[in-house]
Formats: sequence, structure tokens, C-alpha cells
Amino acid sequence: MTKTEQNRVVAWRLKLIRQANDLPRGVAQTCRHFGLSRKTFYKWRARYKSHGEAGLCDRPRAPLHCPRTTSRAVISKILYLRERYRFGPARITSYLHRFHGMDVARSTVHRILIRYGMNRLPVNQKRQRAARAWHRYEKPQPGHRLQIDVKFLERIAGSRKRLYQFTAIDDCTRIRVRKIYDVCNQKSAISFVDEVIRRLPFRVLVIQTDNGAEFQSNFHWHLEERDIRHVYIRRRTPRLNGKVERSHRVDEQEFYQLLDKNGIGDDIHLFNDKLREWEDYYNYHRPHGALDGQTPYERLLARKTSASVLPKS
Repeated sequence: MTKTEQNRVVAWRLKLIRQANDLPRGVAQTCRHFGLSRKTFYKWRARYKSHGEAGLCDRPRAPLHCPRTTSRAVISKILYLRERYRFGPARITSYLHRFHGMDVARSTVHRILIRYGMNRLPVNQKRQRAARAWHRYEKPQPGHRLQIDVKFLERIAGSRKRLYQFTAIDDCTRIRVRKIYDVCNQKSAISFVDEVIRRLPFRVLVIQTDNGAEFQSNFHWHLEERDIRHVYIRRRTPRLNGKVERSHRVDEQEFYQLLDKNGIGDDIHLFNDKLREWEDYYNYHRPHGALDGQTPYERLLARKTSASVLPKS
């Protein structure tokens, strides 16, 4: 209610009280004329006698005691996750449940963000709506398809080398393998895919890449020798490698922007150690929005369990 509306309400109630005082049977006639209950009239008159015109203002309707209100500790964690990591209500809800044992509704998180003016992200963080909605898909079993791509890293201040992050992500479980190289060529790609095959806990059937120079003939025939099919996406359609592209954005927002690069410099081994820690957290602990809050390895266990209980034909 605006200040003008509040003043209008106070003037009207004051008029009722004064009119009731001027008439011989003022209370009964005034209440009957304006369709007002006597209980309400006497309440207003008692407030007017005690506090003057200020007593005729509307009082807050919020309850004096709210035993189920969200605690300050929960609110502080919500605001920290929003400010530090730019998480949305759904991601914040998953993190509070998994890491703090706090069950908070998504709508409650959204209301808290609105209350503190943090419901809108900065312009450079907002999601841009696509020209048309893409159909999301995923393979039914782990290893049916891996997406591999290269992320070109920005040079660290004081460093002369350009670094490249090779990333592989399983289409079904979203389990990822990453490694940083200082050269982006087919030799690095072959070395990386051999490590991916060695580290993944399931057999890889198909690997999908873009048409980059690092994924050409030597890389292609190396996969064929290992009985792995290699497919290329159409040119100028990075959305077909959407899962690995989206994972690179997660790396940028949740790893590289928060990484303390002091002391890393040209030490690619130290950089890979930091990346391996982030990879373990991503695969084992970080709830994934596309997996309904599961981690990639929880999805892997769920798929293996469902496959083991299927009846044999």
C-alpha cells in the first residue's frame, strides 16, 4: 500500500469515528450505514484513543512468531552459493541436500533470492535463448558414445606457453576425463584417447569429435585399430557435441574462474594435478542437473543395476 492510499484509509476511518460521536446513536447508525461491524469500529476507536491518528494505519499482518521460518544459517549458505558460483534455485537445493543435509524447497530458495535482490544474474551470465528448442537425447548405456573436444585455455600471466584441455564425456553417465597438453595435434589426441580408454570403467564403442585437425586420419585409424568407431559431426554444428561443449562452460565457471593460478606458471604437471582434483569432484560429488541431482558415478551404478535386473531373452 502506497503512502497516499494509507493516508486515504486513515482519513476515512477518522471520519467514521467523528461521525459516530456526533450522532445520538452514532455507533449503530454509522456501522449500519457503512456496512461495518461494531467489533471493527470499536477496535479502531480504541487504537485512536491510545495512539491518535497513527493508530488508524494498517498494521503488519505477518505473524509475530514463525517456528518454521528459514534459519539464518541456511539463508547465508544460499546467498553464498549464489554469489560465489552463480547457482540457480535447483542447483542450490541439490547442494544443500547433498553436502549439508538441509532439505529446502526450490520455491523457498527462489523467494530468498528475490528478497535479497539476487534473483537475476549479471548480463554476461544470463542464458541466451536459442532460435529454436533442440531435442535433448542421451544414449541408454555407458560407453555407447563418447564426445571429445579441445578447450583452448587462456595464457596465464607471465607464461609463454599456450595450453589445451582435451575433454572426453560419456553421453549416458556424463563421466568425464580431462588432461592438459601444451601441443594440440594428432599425437596429443591419440595419447589422450588411450588414457581415456584406460581410465573409464566400461568399454567404449563410439567416439564422436568435430572436424579439427587434431582428429584427422592418424587419430581416426588409431581408433579403428582399437575396434572403436569414430564419427564426425557436421561442420559448423557444435551443438551436436553439446554435452562436451556445455561441460567446458562448467569448467570455466566453476574451476578456471576460481583457480588460484599463482605458482602454476608453465608447470603443466601441477596444472594437471589441479584439474584431476576438479575432475574427481565433478565425477563423484557434484550433483548434475541433467541427471536429476545424481553424480555421474551414481548414474553409472544406477545403469549397471538396471541392466543386471533386466530379464534375459
